[in-house]
Amino acid sequence: MKLAPGIHRIGDGLVNSYLLEEGGEVTIVDCGAPAYWNDLPRELTSMGRTLADVRAVVLTHAHTDHIGFAERIRRERRVRVSVHELDAGMARGEEKPKNQSWAGIRIGPLLGFIRFALGHGMLRSTPIAEVATFGDGATLDVPGAPRVIHLPGHSEGSAALHISARDTLFVGDAFATYHVLSGETGPQLSPFGSDLPRALKSLARLDGMEAGLVLPGHGEAWTGGLADALRRVRESAPH
Repeated sequence: MKLAPGIHRIGDGLVNSYLLEEGGEVTIVDCGAPAYWNDLPRELTSMGRTLADVRAVVLTHAHTDHIGFAERIRRERRVRVSVHELDAGMARGEEKPKNQSWAGIRIGPLLGFIRFALGHGMLRSTPIAEVATFGDGATLDVPGAPRVIHLPGHSEGSAALHISARDTLFVGDAFATYHVLSGETGPQLSPFGSDLPRALKSLARLDGMEAGLVLPGHGEAWTGGLADALRRVRESAPH
């Protein structure tokens, strides 16, 4: 699905993977569900690109629903996979997520998410055998050249990726516009976070930043301005 010139999404908004094209080359931001591998060639074709044009995978963090097909594209296509240094162990399967919050469960949305996970291969995560790492403030040498903003809380190495030239911010699970456990829509803290108070505090690092297109790991793109999104997240957060 085309979201903006050179930016496409795989998935219907429940679990998102993004394709970013720059100069005929592609960066994949998050790999969503393993079954998205089957959707990738078609989405690339809609951009006028092929698997041969994919130069990099960048993960906003290393939870299962973001790793998806990362190891497969690394192994079969020799595409480098990068993640924040504090999530590298989780990406390689050496560590497990800790203290994940399941707050806000409603049975209908939960069952819908479970059905999605079952149908898209998410119950078995394939560790990434080799990852490159980045730190806070890095400008990545990949198509689009995103700048890293470290936002710990959802996971230790959660990060957003800012592309000022595109007026775009990939926020990963720093916040969502759809809560997969409750069905609530609009900007809000994502479920499965390890430290929700810290995740909320980390959002201060985005204050004052401009981004007309905000792309979360779960939910539809937000085009109402980053400042308004942050305000809504803070208003909806538990106090």
